[in-house]
Amino acid sequence: MRAAILRNVGDTSLDVVDDVTVGQTGPNQVKIAIKSAGLCHSDLSAMNGTIMQPVPAILGHEGCGDVIEVGENVTNLSVGDRVILAWNASCGNCNACIRGDYHLCLQFLISEGYTPHFKENDTEIYGFAGNGTFCEEMVVPDKAAIKIPSDVPYEIGALIGCGVMTGVGAALNTAKIIPGSTVIVFGCGGVGISAIQGAKIAGAAQIIAVDTQDSKLEDAKRFGATHSTKPDDLKALVDALTQGEGADYAIECIGLPVTIRSAYDSIRRGGTAVIVGAGRMNEMIEFNAFELFFQEKKFVGSYYGSANVRRDFLRLIRLYQSKRLDLDSMISARMDISEVNTALDNLRSGNIIRQVFTF
Repeated sequence: MRAAILRNVGDTSLDVVDDVTVGQTGPNQVKIAIKSAGLCHSDLSAMNGTIMQPVPAILGHEGCGDVIEVGENVTNLSVGDRVILAWNASCGNCNACIRGDYHLCLQFLISEGYTPHFKENDTEIYGFAGNGTFCEEMVVPDKAAIKIPSDVPYEIGALIGCGVMTGVGAALNTAKIIPGSTVIVFGCGGVGISAIQGAKIAGAAQIIAVDTQDSKLEDAKRFGATHSTKPDDLKALVDALTQGEGADYAIECIGLPVTIRSAYDSIRRGGTAVIVGAGRMNEMIEFNAFELFFQEKKFVGSYYGSANVRRDFLRLIRLYQSKRLDLDSMISARMDISEVNTALDNLRSGNIIRQVFTF
């Protein structure tokens, strides 16, 4: 089958081949025919080493398709079911799952992410984040395939699988935005646009989009931002809107120390800064001991939108179907997997919101 492979960390392009095979379907697994796969900035992060990923690896972690084979112990899925792939599925048995922190379960990510499920001749190939959706077929544990209604378009399901869940979830699940609040969103790519929509759904009165590119700020206004600004003008705008107090919430979707620190500085005393962006392990942020106790600001990470995917994927679908969550407008282009390197260049340029591949 066709697949797009990262040969080495640091490569700037993927190798599109047509001779990859997928392993047999085990007793607790399902085989999925991928119909659409989304391109996410995390794929670039795997390529440049920000996110650790053994190689060679098929990239892609947003995907939607049909079940074409089920293992003998699988009872929750059947051949023909339409599913979204969850790259961070929960086992249901570990301490994190027992506490209800399903998104913090590491069982699937560790077991699947470091087990090769594909082959190219005699070379074993990993799947990014335990998935690897830039291929035509894949085998995953049944808990990583979330059944959705058959009338949900494949490309919409693919977007929900990561970027939309991460952004909307950061607003609804992690920040728990209160109606009438002032919210700042740093970074207006696919995740940031989703966070803006999540803030709007939550009832935020003022949503401030921050980015360096005019085109992205224009996108942000289309999706619900009430104000937009370049970073240098942010403080003056926030001061004017909040009488100098600061925003109630800031959602950082970039992962740079300077923007993370800016998110913290932009919120009021007692406000909440939510860090969504995937930063590098060797990059540090500094705080002084006085400000941490005196400001009483909440400074939290948001991993996968703090999602319970079995609940939240369907919640997002209902919001999409009721036209409260605009996902159709987020798809900048539909491309064939053979055009993956062109799509990567588009993503690096920052001139797109989201692209999906069709098979």
